[in-house]
Formats: sequence, C-alpha cells, structure tokens
Amino acid sequence: MEEVLVEDFKRIAQGNLPMEEFKNRTFVITGATGLIGSLLVRFLLFANREYDLHVQVKAVVRNVDKARQILGEEKPGELSYLVSDLAKTGVHCDGDCDYIIHAAAVTASKLMVSDPIGTIRTAIDGTEKMLQLAVEKKVKSFIYISSMEIYGQPKVEGKTAEKDLGYVDIGAVRSCYPEGKRMCECLCTAYAAQYGVNVKSARLAQTFGAGILPSENRVFAQFARSAVNKEDIVLHTTGESEGNYVYTADAIAAILTLLVKGEAGEAYNIANEESHTNIRSMAEMVAGKIANHQIQVVIDIPENSASLGYAPPVKMWLDASKMCALGWKPAVNLEESYRRMIRWMREQQ
Repeated sequence: MEEVLVEDFKRIAQGNLPMEEFKNRTFVITGATGLIGSLLVRFLLFANREYDLHVQVKAVVRNVDKARQILGEEKPGELSYLVSDLAKTGVHCDGDCDYIIHAAAVTASKLMVSDPIGTIRTAIDGTEKMLQLAVEKKVKSFIYISSMEIYGQPKVEGKTAEKDLGYVDIGAVRSCYPEGKRMCECLCTAYAAQYGVNVKSARLAQTFGAGILPSENRVFAQFARSAVNKEDIVLHTTGESEGNYVYTADAIAAILTLLVKGEAGEAYNIANEESHTNIRSMAEMVAGKIANHQIQVVIDIPENSASLGYAPPVKMWLDASKMCALGWKPAVNLEESYRRMIRWMREQQ
C-alpha cells in the first residue's frame, strides 16, 4: 500500500476511533469504487492486517472489473463484491450485516445537468433500498453520506449549523443533487422513526487528499495537477463561492466515529472549520505555497458555463461542533491536504 495512505490509516486507527466495536463485524459499503467508499474499504482491510479486526467487507459495486482495479481481488471472509445498480435493483446480501455505509451517489456536476432524473433516482431509490436492507438485517448502525450542498444558500450570519437549511432553487436543473440529498435525509429520518433504524447522516464538506481516484476532476484535483505540471490554474467562475473542506483521512475517521457514537435520526457536519476559504483564495494558495509562485491564477469564464453544472455561488462556513462533541477532531489543514494529495498522486505514477 502507498506510503501516504499507510500513514493516514495508522493515524486513524491510533486516534479516538473505537476500533474494538468493529471486531468480527460485517460491513456493507455502497459506492465502493468512489472516493469515500473506496477509502473506507481500504482502511478496514488495512485494519484487518494490522490490528486483527477480522472484519468482513461486502462492497456494493456496478462494475467488478473496476472494483478489482481499485480495491484488488476478492478475499474469502474478508472482501466480497455485491453487484448492483442501485437506481434499478436492490442488494442481495447473504448472512449477517452489522453496519451499512451508503456512499453511492452521482457526484459529477455534468451528469447532474445532463441526467437529472438519473441523479434523483440513484439518490432516492438507492437510499430506500439500503434502508430496507437495514430493516431486514436489523443492522447495528447505518451511515448515509450526505453533502454540505444540502444547505443550499444559507441566510445565517456566521457558521452554518445542522438546523440552518437555506434556499434551493428547484427551478434549476442542477438542484436535483441537493434536493435529492434532502429527500434522502428525510427518508433516513422516517426509517429511524418508523422502523427504529439507527441511521445517521454525514454532511461532508468538500473532501480531498490522499486516496483520490485517477478519474477525479473536481477543482481540487485540477488545482493539484496544475501545481504538479507547472501550469496556470484556470478558473471558469469568479471563484467567489466560500467553501468548506476536510481531508480524506479525517473524513473516514469521522464517518466511523459517527457509525458508533452518532444519535439515530440526526445529521452531522463533517468539516475542518479552519479549512474555510473561497475558490479564488484556494487557487492562489496553491499557486503560491504549493507551486512556489511558479504558476498564476487565470479567470476564463466560458459562454456555456451553465451547461457545465457548476454549483451556484454560496457563502457558507460549516459548524462542526456537533461532530467534534463525539470525540472527533480534524488533524490536517488545507495546505497539508494539498501536499499529501500531491504525494499520493506522485506515488501513483
């Protein structure tokens, strides 16, 4: 395993995470070839080797060949693949299931505007299928991977807490994503109330760092590649949106903490409050501190920018105090997140 990930995984395991709760348990993880799902799988397999957890991971994937490229071959009693397109079919899972982490979702902005119906169906139908499985299997705990986009455009002054939902324009095609997330969280609340499912929603800030996939093309990956290749960073917006970020390993630690310590039916912001900035400032930080001022930031707004699926401008600073009250604390700031992500990218070459 790559050096930077080993460092991250050791830090997770040696932190405040109640690792003993996972021993001899079975996990079902959807979206297992995506960023969050793949890192969860990889961490649990690492913990099996290093800490004798005897965890079984059942990874829900659409394409087994892709899964093998990212996660490796199946290993009896440790890793198996469950093939399902959650927008169309459910998950058939033999045997016990102690924990479900539902990370499957459409994350590409272009798909949100080119296939909004598919985006909604993947979100709502997939989430309900997994909640139904949770009822059937009487799972100990369920995590729904939500997003900070659920807040829309908050109108609060200062930091945004879990109750501070803002405005989402349902007349905009791209709103299929945040509205889908809201409906999924509503489903989670309903299943917690009606069926007693111990489900928690993890509202992730923009998550990046070591472990990103080669296909990743969100702005953080574009900025990092520009720094590595000594190419100017080109922004296709004015970069005024204020965002929240969290390092990949910090997010994984938070999700697993929430799995054990979170309260049923509740949502939790997962963000590094200190990693709060706007897109323009982040680009300038990368150009200056990461690329040593060898590149510049260029603004080039295309005429067809609406078709690219960019999220509307927003000013938001997530309040992570509810998550931190469970004993979680982010360890990696924004600049170090880029440095570790670039180490990872170089290790893949």
